[in-house]
Amino acid sequence: MKPLSSKGLHILLTLETESEDLLLDSKSFLSFTEKMLETKEVEIVGVTSHTFENESFTSAVCLKESHLCIHTWPEFKQLTFDVFLCNYTQDNTGKVEQIADEVIGYFKAKTIQKHKIFR
Repeated sequence: MKPLSSKGLHILLTLETESEDLLLDSKSFLSFTEKMLETKEVEIVGVTSHTFENESFTSAVCLKESHLCIHTWPEFKQLTFDVFLCNYTQDNTGKVEQIADEVIGYFKAKTIQKHKIFR
């Protein structure tokens, strides 16, 4: 349940996927992310990413509205993802839900854990 004075919604996901190739491809994920965020009218102010020896990756996208982060574990066929958008100028709750759903769809993933935190 959303509090009346929520400063924003933070969703944290642990996902499992059979699409191991997607867990190894940070460039495609970041391209997908940039296109998805354009449709939400969310502004990217910075991106950082690191690829590990096993080709797993971690990325953080800093947004004017806050952030999203991902870390992949291909050896477990899993990833963690979190997204937070603040409600400073408008209610972004729906956008956070859409972003989480689109990431689940991108990875063709099953949700292991989903936590919603209203800030």
